[in-house]
Amino acid sequence: MLAEFKLPDLGEGLTESEIVSWQVAVGDTVELNQIIGEVETAKAVVELPSPYSGVVTAITHAPGTVVEVGEVIIAFDVADEGEAAAVRVPTLVGYGADPESSSAPVRRQRTTAALTPVPAEPSASGQVQVQAERPRSTPPVRKLAHDLGIDLEILSGSGERGIITRQDVLSFAGNATQGDRGAVGDTPSSIPVKAPETGVREERTPIKGVRKFMAQAMVESAFTAPHVTEFLTVDVTAGMEFLEKLRSQKEFAGVKITPLTLAAKAVILAIGRYPALNSHWDEARQEVVTFKYVNLGIAAATPRGLLVPNIKDSQNMGLRGLAAALGELTETARSGKTPPADLAGGTFSITNIGVFGIDAGTPILNPGEAGILALGAVRRTPWEYQGQVALRQVMTLSLSFDHRLVDGEQGSRFLADIGAIMSDPAMALVLQ
Repeated sequence: MLAEFKLPDLGEGLTESEIVSWQVAVGDTVELNQIIGEVETAKAVVELPSPYSGVVTAITHAPGTVVEVGEVIIAFDVADEGEAAAVRVPTLVGYGADPESSSAPVRRQRTTAALTPVPAEPSASGQVQVQAERPRSTPPVRKLAHDLGIDLEILSGSGERGIITRQDVLSFAGNATQGDRGAVGDTPSSIPVKAPETGVREERTPIKGVRKFMAQAMVESAFTAPHVTEFLTVDVTAGMEFLEKLRSQKEFAGVKITPLTLAAKAVILAIGRYPALNSHWDEARQEVVTFKYVNLGIAAATPRGLLVPNIKDSQNMGLRGLAAALGELTETARSGKTPPADLAGGTFSITNIGVFGIDAGTPILNPGEAGILALGAVRRTPWEYQGQVALRQVMTLSLSFDHRLVDGEQGSRFLADIGAIMSDPAMALVLQ
């Protein structure tokens, strides 16, 4: 029995996703909940579990295709009609809009090519079989082929299960240009292949996925919330010595202790004294929402772009738990496995620009939040200490806040509290 699987609603009000990869091919037998592919929303890469047990009969969209919620992306031959009627989506949010309903997303013309299934043919039993083929490769290989002007449709893959490898593309490019240094002749499928151009002066990359979402969010934030940024340069020598002592303690074995760990704890404590920094301006309801919890966002630079996952209820964590959560959060973000839920619901954010050797900046607020703290690099700097000039470890803190929610005094005192704890962690006992 033929069963079609439509792109589910992945939550957060997102209406489309890009197919990142398929982990199955036409003809493969799959089990219920087996991971069959990955899709990228504007916020995260999400794994798709199979809603059926059966045989893959069609894959209708190639990797790189942007698909609307509710579009068919894969089809299966399942055992019985009852299973075909029961779509199981155990780890996804909702199933998306019915294309026949008035609430279905409006389709728009695309420039992204989807693969068209081969015309259906009846089997010996009279049952219609749907077939589809696609060039199976990875995103880097597809980019290489695109840059070289090679159509993957004409290549045969030498990798596992026929996947097209980087070497397949390079070998084809080399063979194609040996006979004619000027241009590449017609391929067996009569599709012309362009020789690589020399002296290219510009490259164009589609704006999509995380980069598109973050660009829209930053523009909205910058032109909606009136930003104010304040700076504070502090001597953090005692704070760095404190962290070094913690690293030698058995209680902190196995976790990474960094200035970000101490700053995160300082932010949580300072929010307890100045809750306006942990609030939200609800324009629709004309209300100020003050959060009684701290979902602490940490800006992470990843190959997919800037992500700001957050640690839920960080106010309940001790220093060791906070350090462990920070390590797990950043590692997950860099591996591209951050779930959408971890990217939503943040209340205050930290960005650690010091890891790039930067001293200070004017960070833009994460949309919906009242404040963001930037940590500068820790540098050995001549500094006044006990009436003399000495080499000390110095850091600049940059705090941006929404001036609708936070006035100058609140912002200044909040930043001063963080600086005090970074300078002398013992101040945490006084400022609680």
